[in-house]
Amino acid sequence: MIRELHEKLEKEEVTKEELFEEAKTLAEKYQEEFNSFVTILDEAKSKRRADSILKGIPYALKDNISTSGILTTASSNILKDYVPVYDATVYQKLKKSGAVLLGKTTLDELAMGGTGTTANTGVVRNPWNREHLIGGSSAGSASAVALGIVPFAIGSDTGDSIRKPASFGGVVGFKPTYGRISRYGLFAFASSLDHVGVFARSVEDVAIVTDIIKGEDSKDMTSLEDDGKVYAEEIKKDTTGKKLFYIKEICDIEEYPNKTEKLEKTLKEFQDLLEKCREQGFVVEEVSFDKKLLEAIYPTYMTISCAEATSNNANLTGIQFGPRGNGENIEEMMFQARTEGFSELIKRRFVLGSYILQKENQEKLYLNACRIRRLIVEKMNELLKEYDGMILPASGGGAPKFSESSEQVSDSHYILENHMVIGNFGGFPSITIPYCFDEEKMPVGVNITGRVMEDDVVLNIAYKIETLTGLKGIKAGEENV
Repeated sequence: MIRELHEKLEKEEVTKEELFEEAKTLAEKYQEEFNSFVTILDEAKSKRRADSILKGIPYALKDNISTSGILTTASSNILKDYVPVYDATVYQKLKKSGAVLLGKTTLDELAMGGTGTTANTGVVRNPWNREHLIGGSSAGSASAVALGIVPFAIGSDTGDSIRKPASFGGVVGFKPTYGRISRYGLFAFASSLDHVGVFARSVEDVAIVTDIIKGEDSKDMTSLEDDGKVYAEEIKKDTTGKKLFYIKEICDIEEYPNKTEKLEKTLKEFQDLLEKCREQGFVVEEVSFDKKLLEAIYPTYMTISCAEATSNNANLTGIQFGPRGNGENIEEMMFQARTEGFSELIKRRFVLGSYILQKENQEKLYLNACRIRRLIVEKMNELLKEYDGMILPASGGGAPKFSESSEQVSDSHYILENHMVIGNFGGFPSITIPYCFDEEKMPVGVNITGRVMEDDVVLNIAYKIETLTGLKGIKAGEENV
């Protein structure tokens, strides 16, 4: 935990060099088995003098965040040799705080995927059981924290790419309000949905890191002015009387015709958690949400994200970036570079995006998806006028095995596995914390999503619920079940 490490550094019980070497040793020890990192640095880069709680503490950074002079590949062959000449704002702020970068973490290629299986360096395995996936796209950041290599890591979240791996990895994953953390230097996937966020093993650690990296940035016109709140203090406020809602159509087992034992156990454990919340002074109520809108979440997300991704990545041609293709003209060179530089999943998404953006399809596909997005956000805002937050299981159970995984979500878990995208549609602050284990002893997370700009309230609620789960600070490999 960050406070404990800070105290040890202050008392000179350990040095930052020793912490870095310990983290590096662990990273190298686990790398072949779990593939958490694209790059592990040889030495601590931070030489800054700083008066910060993060001073001297090692961390990991997702490899789609720009780091000057350090390989930044987005786990794609087309960027396998790319070394940026500028720093992302989040990296600059962490350097200024004195935090020490250990390495760059593996992700689904270009952050487009939810399995952690499409990186050009191979799959990322789940530290709780290597036969299971960790989820994506921020797979390496989640696994590095779950393994205890680093106390915190930075990721990005476009659909649930921090919060779903956090659930599968038994760690805390926080996506703040859209713009709360600058996206300057983050490789754009879908700009209206992209967020930078934090993994750690406790809500307090997530709050501590967010306090350091939040705030307005002149290089990112979507960034928000700092709210002036110290989240690490706000989380300890009394939560008595806070009102939470959960969605009947997601949490009623009878809504799932193909229900499984895993799903039944997850939903039962969830109801048990809600009872504990009520006993601690929360008001928790069931609400109904138009099922047609819930069923539209995933196709709406895919339509908007593929369209924006196609536009954002049009520069990856092999001319400006990536290995240059062979051909007699520019078109042939680009064709070969993009054919060989991207995986099949990425090519499918770009084809979809190009089709969606064709003039004759924009009204029927892209603009209709934007209208549905607006309806979902309006419904969510309507509920948040009465409630302080939404609480739901982050998934229908623990991480699936690789043999069970698919980009295509099964009908039985379709709505449950995709509801966290609502947080991206509306830019709502949203956090996942571990709350139980499934029958295979894999962790399962619960998600809390709240009002825009009320990051402190969401963190405060999560901090209190964390005390009810008994799973604060769990780490893969320890006897927690």
